[in-house]
Amino acid sequence: MPEFPPIQNMAAVLNKRSFPTITLWNRLEARPRRDTFDLAFKVEVRDALWMLCKQWQMGEFQGDDAGSPIFAKVHMGTTRLTKYQPHGHDPRPFSDDVPLEAQVENRPIPFTIGEQFISLNLRLLMGRHWLKLVNQSIGNFNADYIQQYPIAEPDPNDAADAQICAHPEVWQQVTAVAGRMMDGYAFYRYLMGDPAHRAYDNTSIPVDSRPEVDRLADRFLSWFQRQFYQPAETLGEAWKPSQLEYQFACSAPVADEEMVYVAQGYHQGQLDWYNLDVDPNQRELTIPNPPPSSDPETPDPDASNPQDSAPTPLSFIPVQVSYDGMPNTRWWAFEDRKTNFGDINPKTRDLSKLLFIEFGLVYANDWFLISYPLSVGSIARVKGMAVTNVFGERIWVEPAGRGEDDDWQRWSMFTINTQGQNQEAADLSLLLLPTVPKIQEGRSLEEISLIRDEMANMVWGIETHIPLPSGDSKSGSEAGYELYNHYKRLLGQDIEAGRIVPPPETYNAPIRYQAMNRVPEQWIPFIPVHVENDNRQIQLQRASMPRILSGSPDRPKVKPRTVLLREGLDLPDDLEKQRYFIYEEEVPRAGVKVSQRYQRTRWHRGTIYTWLGVRKQTGRGEGNSGLVFDSLVNVPANQRMVAEPSE
Repeated sequence: MPEFPPIQNMAAVLNKRSFPTITLWNRLEARPRRDTFDLAFKVEVRDALWMLCKQWQMGEFQGDDAGSPIFAKVHMGTTRLTKYQPHGHDPRPFSDDVPLEAQVENRPIPFTIGEQFISLNLRLLMGRHWLKLVNQSIGNFNADYIQQYPIAEPDPNDAADAQICAHPEVWQQVTAVAGRMMDGYAFYRYLMGDPAHRAYDNTSIPVDSRPEVDRLADRFLSWFQRQFYQPAETLGEAWKPSQLEYQFACSAPVADEEMVYVAQGYHQGQLDWYNLDVDPNQRELTIPNPPPSSDPETPDPDASNPQDSAPTPLSFIPVQVSYDGMPNTRWWAFEDRKTNFGDINPKTRDLSKLLFIEFGLVYANDWFLISYPLSVGSIARVKGMAVTNVFGERIWVEPAGRGEDDDWQRWSMFTINTQGQNQEAADLSLLLLPTVPKIQEGRSLEEISLIRDEMANMVWGIETHIPLPSGDSKSGSEAGYELYNHYKRLLGQDIEAGRIVPPPETYNAPIRYQAMNRVPEQWIPFIPVHVENDNRQIQLQRASMPRILSGSPDRPKVKPRTVLLREGLDLPDDLEKQRYFIYEEEVPRAGVKVSQRYQRTRWHRGTIYTWLGVRKQTGRGEGNSGLVFDSLVNVPANQRMVAEPSE
């Protein structure tokens, strides 16, 4: 065994790590070598050297002469959000009576797509509710309303009803209620179309009962608006179709100006502070016609002041941050054994687990908790904190994370990013949005997948889920197949009736030239076009594929059947408004999936909010439509021209 020279200065040797065999521990576990644990559980104070060694091994001699805090006083300034602006629309007063998700995400419920009515289930629900109100208060006038707001029976031989009759289950449901039930949405649109319209118009309701009918109509309208939270037509929505995401802004008064927070890429479905950024270039959201302010001589005592308040001191006793099973920092204190740190085996990639262990074992007694109540929609700014330790020293602590927002060495948590790279000062405010922790999502009413097709040099919008007129949804491939076959059946009936006489398709060669083949009905093309006044950047413009039916000389364009891809098509005849563009960078190589579904949550006092929202997710990669131009195809034997033998 080699003999090591005696160590004269132990501290210097440990600092230089001259002897790697001398190590330190921050946790020790007993390993008894006998069947009994009596000796292991004994705490024998006679061996003072052993106890000193254990204290040395646990690092208890490495003191920094710091006192524990026993009293603190924090100075906090608060303000509240006062304005909200959806993308492309005028700002309006901010309200925390409705969850912010519902205000941002809500979209109008589609009751028609093109010329085809949909959402039959909601139409029937609204009709049944109105007839129930009338029957309970006035009498049975069902026949009048069914005749005034009917559901027409579909004609299987009419191309206008193809989207109904192409799907057997939809055809069956519409036929079952046609002439027997009332279209409640048509009644709702009639009442909302003109203030002069009355619910008793064109009915046999007696004159003396008409005031009661007006009262019932108000109940009916408020009932529907409670069931489904929808954007007002005059205020607009925050959905931006060209980027497939929500964009909005909020502001709060701070000193003599406003702090404007913007969200330019929200699509995840969980709205919180990290979705917002501070816009230093925008100092105010101007409301065009602000509501009249209340009389300053009679202020509301319950209303909170939205202005940036003066720092309010709050005294408290600091409490250490802890969690169940956290190791105790004192050597002779027992733990609750809920977390077995000795059994944790983190990998080098488990950063969160490593941080968790480091916090519990090293920095457990460095963090203290302060409870400061804030109302939703508030913005809090810590001005500073006065801390008194056990030595009687009083220390003034300023907020962490000060400096430039782009400084990569700046450390902060729960702070909001500042847009731009102009050496902007970091925003140290804490934003508490009026959001909900949990939202129930329904199944997809419609869903599209945008994929890149490098062979065809375009992007395809595939309607993977298509809304049906009955209110249900169906697989896009199945719905497209059924609709295409229905048009083929209608074409065959037209040929038999003599309305269309297609020329015979015969060829005198075994192959023929084909300019283009067809793709499935639910594949909508997006072609690359140049951005206006730019020769380099491109964007994706929605186009149309022809519906190719053998035997028909017509080539009608295939239009989308989902609201997400029909952007602009249902507007008035304005070609500029009907065009739909998507930014080219919004469709990566992996593609993108967008779905529209109902959302439901509870708010203050148990109020239920239901709205129609959109979610965007990453796709599954590229695809191939099979679209081929300028090809040679084989001619079937029954279409080849038979040459007559020469005499």
